[in-house]
Amino acid sequence: MTNLYSTDFNLWIEQTITALKSGDIQTLDLDNLIEEIEAMTRSDKREIFNRLKVLITHLLKCQYQPQKKTNSWIKTINEQRDQIELVLADSPSLRPYLTSKLEEIYKKAKRDAVTETKLTPEAFPTDCPFTEEQILDSEYFPS
Repeated sequence: MTNLYSTDFNLWIEQTITALKSGDIQTLDLDNLIEEIEAMTRSDKREIFNRLKVLITHLLKCQYQPQKKTNSWIKTINEQRDQIELVLADSPSLRPYLTSKLEEIYKKAKRDAVTETKLTPEAFPTDCPFTEEQILDSEYFPS
């Protein structure tokens, strides 16, 4: 099955599923299976990180340039929240990851907000002005 992993990934998955369902542990390509499972968690973490960055960037834009707020910004905020909610519903154990990365994400979101608004970095707070609850709350929009 190791060779199959590099030549036909889909067939490798199908045969891995069949082997797992039948309890045929001997035929499993464990090294690649472990690698794929690890990649899944990295992918979810990357998705949360990137979606939070976009979400916080748009919240900052709404907060610091309210006169320029558009329906597109609101739609982006709603979409990011919806997608983060879906990932966390599937994997609630990723919530602490979100919490632990919030300040790092904020710094990147602030950088993007500076670029998009053309405001100076000093126009934005050093620390994230939104709580985690506000960021994820579908009813919350900065005034």
